[in-house]
Amino acid sequence: MPAHHRSALWVPLFDELADPLVVARLAAEAEEAGWDGFFVWDRLTWPAPVERVADPWISLAAVATATGSLRLGPMVTPVARRRPAKLARETVSLDQLSGGRLTLGVGLGGDVYGAEFARTGEQVDDRVRAEMLDETLGILTSAWSGRPVRHRGPHYVIDDLAFLPAPVQRPRVPIWAAGYAGRRRPLHRAARVDGFFPVELRHPDQLAEIDETIRGLRPDPTAPYDIAVPLPPGADPAAYVAAGATWCLTEFEPEAMTLDHVRGVLGDGPAVPAPEEVASS
Repeated sequence: MPAHHRSALWVPLFDELADPLVVARLAAEAEEAGWDGFFVWDRLTWPAPVERVADPWISLAAVATATGSLRLGPMVTPVARRRPAKLARETVSLDQLSGGRLTLGVGLGGDVYGAEFARTGEQVDDRVRAEMLDETLGILTSAWSGRPVRHRGPHYVIDDLAFLPAPVQRPRVPIWAAGYAGRRRPLHRAARVDGFFPVELRHPDQLAEIDETIRGLRPDPTAPYDIAVPLPPGADPAAYVAAGATWCLTEFEPEAMTLDHVRGVLGDGPAVPAPEEVASS
């Protein structure tokens, strides 16, 4: 069991954080305070009282230039409303700009909060979005190799196009796949990539089961693998680290979030697990 974990902030780019310069300064402060990562939501909209929303890719570019060591990325991007060729270019440019610090969080997205798919004419069927996600992950892996991509699938066509330069990170940019903690299908997808981001995780025991399931599904269970767990500010991560978490992401409720609150949490620095709990694992 990993006794060490890394800590990140996970922020919605809403209202006071809808300004990329503000977010870049926050990330620089987080790096100074000892955090290991800085991840941002990728949303088009959110219900009231949220009014202002920033673009994650522009914000992450600002974060990349303001920091030197933080791991960064969208957590998570709803891949079905992204064009794979555009996503390939964006991810490589961001990986280059950050010197190889991008982690790409991917997921289905959904219309539960704000109906952003229905209201922009995007695909609302979960099953079809899952197909689009899996197809895009295959395209990205090919694109990041630097070799010409020849893809003709049910949703996308890329006809003999090379995507250069290649990412700084080899063999590819790490991908973390999100999924509801109680469902099997997302675990199969996550086992094919580099990490899992559980949604609606309720207990460390649930995480231990997930960790065991994913290891059983992976071609090489001993290869490095990340499980990133969202936790509220100030929560002791010890039980989750003991259950297999390699990253703990401090989350913020968008309706109650203020810039001062985020700054206060990051200034306190990452939560350190109680030593006796980690030792007992």
